[in-house]
Amino acid sequence: MFSIRTDLAVEAREIYQKENGKEVPGVVVDVNEDDGIRVTTVKIEDEMGSKIMGKPKGTYITMEIPKINHYDANMQDDLSRGVAKQLSKVISIKDGQTAFVVGLGNWNVTPDALGPKVVSRLMITRHLKKYVPDTIDEGINPVCALAPGVLGLTGIETAEVVQGVVEKIKPDVLIVIDALASRKTERVATTIQIGDTGISPGSGVGNRRMEFNTKTMGIPVIAIGVPTVVDAATLANDTMDMMLDRLIEQTKNNKEFYKMLKNVDKNEKYMMIREILSLENGNMMVTPKEIDSLVDTMSKIIANGINIALHPSIELKDINKYIN
Repeated sequence: MFSIRTDLAVEAREIYQKENGKEVPGVVVDVNEDDGIRVTTVKIEDEMGSKIMGKPKGTYITMEIPKINHYDANMQDDLSRGVAKQLSKVISIKDGQTAFVVGLGNWNVTPDALGPKVVSRLMITRHLKKYVPDTIDEGINPVCALAPGVLGLTGIETAEVVQGVVEKIKPDVLIVIDALASRKTERVATTIQIGDTGISPGSGVGNRRMEFNTKTMGIPVIAIGVPTVVDAATLANDTMDMMLDRLIEQTKNNKEFYKMLKNVDKNEKYMMIREILSLENGNMMVTPKEIDSLVDTMSKIIANGINIALHPSIELKDINKYIN
């Protein structure tokens, strides 16, 4: 079962803005360009903002990245540095503290394999710091990682596995990587989300599992995600929205037809499409045809972003040599 969720804070904010024509109360939004990457930071500061957004209080960062070139190593390195820079805004880890990284998802299903692939490319050092500390340079923090699989593979709730490891090794911060289901087709494999409120695996496909957050784990939980799929209803809805926008542009002189098109409730339309498709095809998910290379490249970018953030004294070139 996919551990894919839909909870992009940017999307929740956009929906509220369209419906109400104003910014969400209790929410502070900052949008800026950073080395060609559009970064939107949404901070939910009070209970009213939390209730409206349907998300816990905290910080949600969305990086809108350019189209990935699988063969452009320099671009990938720049994006990794960008990820590290944004991670530094939500991670509070001191020199010598232990970070535990968990890659959620099913490594047998490509769109859901982001987490395990990231884990396979991390600079793992906890065992070295423990057993051969004299061989490790200063500024390298203890990092351990796990790709625990999914309930359908193990028969064990993933969060229970992680809870057990956390209780045993007592890390100072937990970083969780997961694939996401997006409510906008254009955001698939073009955004990276970082948040400090944890993660709810499976919620994007109607299969909510036990949450990963400070309450359940007892330590700060940082979540990193990339949308890798949309459901069929979203794809159909986006297509209809584009068609309606085109018709509206072309029918301004026909006042009645123009008025009818403008009054179409897009949320009701989406729910109707979703209901019809669920009856005909179940909960169908759609992913790009090049998803193999996209997930592979995204996993490298995110893994090196984590490596840079957790080992600030080492250059990316040295990390690449160490990993490869």
